[in-house]
Amino acid sequence: MGLKLADKLLVFIPCYNCAPQIGRVLRQFDSQTASYFSEILILDNGSRDDTLTSAATAAGSIKDIKITIGKNRANYNLGGSHKAAFSYAMEQGFTHVVVLHGDDQGSIKDILPVLQRQDHDVQDACLGARFMTGSQLQGYSAFRIFGNRVFNFIFSVGTSRKVSDLGSGLNIFNRRVMEDSRIITYADDLRFNIYLLLGLFQKDMKVQYFPISWREDDQVSNVKMTSQALRTLQLLWKSIVRRQSFWSTDHREVRHAGYSFDVVFQK
Repeated sequence: MGLKLADKLLVFIPCYNCAPQIGRVLRQFDSQTASYFSEILILDNGSRDDTLTSAATAAGSIKDIKITIGKNRANYNLGGSHKAAFSYAMEQGFTHVVVLHGDDQGSIKDILPVLQRQDHDVQDACLGARFMTGSQLQGYSAFRIFGNRVFNFIFSVGTSRKVSDLGSGLNIFNRRVMEDSRIITYADDLRFNIYLLLGLFQKDMKVQYFPISWREDDQVSNVKMTSQALRTLQLLWKSIVRRQSFWSTDHREVRHAGYSFDVVFQK
C-alpha cells in the first residue's frame, strides 16, 4: 500500500553544527526513498561550522527530489526552526511534515512502513520512539535508557496517555497539528517537542508511536541533562496544576513576530 495521491509530504531537517553528518543524512534519500516525498527543507540555525556548505555540496548529487536549504533570520533554536518549517509547509500546501534531525542519529527508512500503512493519514502525529519494543539503540548507556523510561512512565501517568518517547528526531505531523494556533507560543528551546506532545494530548489528538533505530557516534549533544530533566518535570507539573493558565501563556523567552528564513540553495 502506498501514499494517497493527495498526500504532499515535506521532509524538514533542522541543523546546528552538523557539517560532518548532513551529507550522510541526505544520502539516505535514494531514488526509492525520495519517491515518498515532495521536497526536503534543510534549515540551519546559525551554525558555526560549514553546515550550509556541506549541505549544498551533498544536495547537488541528490536526484529525484526538490531540495531547499535555508538559514534562519535569527536564532530561533530547535523549536523556532520547527515553527518556520510548519509555516513554510502551510504556505506551500503540504499535507504532512516529516521531521528528521540533521545529525544523522535516525534513519528516514524507519518511517516508510508508517507511510506504507497510511498511518499518517489516520493519526494526527506518528512519533518515533527510541524506547519501545522493536527499537534499536546504539551508543546509549544503560543509565540513559533507564532514565528515559522513567520519564516516559511519569509523563504517561501525568497525562493519562501512553508515552514511549518525549521527543526523538524522527516524527511526522499531519496538517491538522500545524493548524493549532497555540504552537507559536510554545518555548523555542529544546523543550519544544514536549510542549508539542502535551498540546497534542490536551486537544485529544490521535498519536501513534513507532519503533526506530537510533545511534550516537560522532554527534555532539546540546542537552544539559540535569537542568533539562528538572525543567521537563516542572513543565509537566505546571500543565497539570495550572492547566488553564498554562495553555493561555506565551512560553517563549523571545517573542518573535514571525519565523522566517532566507533560501541559500535550491535545486
